[in-house]
Amino acid sequence: MIRIIAVLMLLIPGLISAYGIKLMRDTLFNDFHPIFFHIGIQFFAGFLFFLGGVAFIGGFIVYRDKKKKKQREDN
Repeated sequence: MIRIIAVLMLLIPGLISAYGIKLMRDTLFNDFHPIFFHIGIQFFAGFLFFLGGVAFIGGFIVYRDKKKKKQREDN
């Protein structure tokens, strides 16, 4: 059960970052979504979604490795 929760915790930010990549790609190919006021805002929102998803997944992996003592701690 805990592994399923862990997979879901990684799946949701992964989908958010994939949507961010899609927004940035759509900006480059001039596919404008009407929810955004300007095409630059669409790219910036996609970039934030991408960075947020990748940062969450990276933080999750670092936390797990520190918890299992697989990573050396620098003091």
